[in-house]
Amino acid sequence: MTTENSDLISLLIVDDSRVSRMMIRAFVLDKNPAWQITEASSGDDAVKLVDQHHFDYCTMDINMPGMLGTVAAEQILAKFPAMRIAIFSANIQECLRTRAAELGAHFVAKPVTEKTVHQAISFFKGEGG
Repeated sequence: MTTENSDLISLLIVDDSRVSRMMIRAFVLDKNPAWQITEASSGDDAVKLVDQHHFDYCTMDINMPGMLGTVAAEQILAKFPAMRIAIFSANIQECLRTRAAELGAHFVAKPVTEKTVHQAISFFKGEGG
């Protein structure tokens, strides 16, 4: 969300699974309690939210009703190329890993665990993944 304090980091969590969103939120806040977190349950909602608020980072599921996460990521990155996006998916086909790389996003294999969320956070912070 927009804030006057430039030290605050904002994360958008996009997943149609409420449980996945809750787990990502919990693991992120455990290590980064000051981060501001917003959730969206679809790619369509994510695209709308980024037009209204500034986000530094985004976790994006691929398979969601409506707009696929890769399409939403592409639209978001076209407008905000500095945003770092980690794409989470249980579908680990090489074509999806390649698509994430083409977008400049980082692919993270589900299930959501402390380890996979740490991989995303490391990517966000430029520490590899």
